[in-house]
Amino acid sequence: MRLNQVSAPTRDLDRSIAFYALLGLRLIVKSEAYARFELPEGEATFSLHVVEGEIAREPAPWVYFECADLDSEIARLKSAGIAFEREAQMQTWLWREAWLRDPAGNAICLYHAGANRTHPPWRLPQGGGGSMPQPASPCQAGRRRASRAHGTIDRRLSPVPGKALA
Repeated sequence: MRLNQVSAPTRDLDRSIAFYALLGLRLIVKSEAYARFELPEGEATFSLHVVEGEIAREPAPWVYFECADLDSEIARLKSAGIAFEREAQMQTWLWREAWLRDPAGNAICLYHAGANRTHPPWRLPQGGGGSMPQPASPCQAGRRRASRAHGTIDRRLSPVPGKALA
């Protein structure tokens, strides 16, 4: 199995197309209510579909785009007028992340993880199984962050831009 595409809602297709083109995605399909892009690397695609009404900001999916040179990409986008909700910072799961929103309000994370994206120190052994320490994953239930120093979970922090857990 392989990932084909991720699709996000929008109310203003042309504005969202311009935003994702600025991120570096290449438009390959466009109709009145749908657009699909190829990413600069890999085979997966990203699409937009027009919806009516409000688009949920929470709970809603987060879209992650990895950048080889995160700082340069952030500087390029800022110079083009793109605002960031959270500046780049190192996370306990060993990814450096910056957060922004597309014109529809969908959460976008630009990050750099390198080998830690698929091979973090807590990766399960080949074939899975067995016990392992709690992984520090941004997609974990409860959006928990792990403390490297003590191996404990701090449930008060959240990788969601502008949101802290109680």
